[in-house]
Amino acid sequence: MNGRTTLLATAELLAWWTALAVLWLVFISTVDTLELTVGAAVAGLGALAARAARRSVTGR
Repeated sequence: MNGRTTLLATAELLAWWTALAVLWLVFISTVDTLELTVGAAVAGLGALAARAARRSVTGR
């Protein structure tokens, strides 16, 4: 990986994480520290899974 691909991968993960974290916040009823922590962790796992799925489909 060179610098450009690392930057693109980081940007993609951040975009997925942001979208999934916002979706989590929309669906929960109360916002407290535990919900934010769990939501951030689950959004991170979802972002990694989404990137892996996209890479397996496109072959990059």
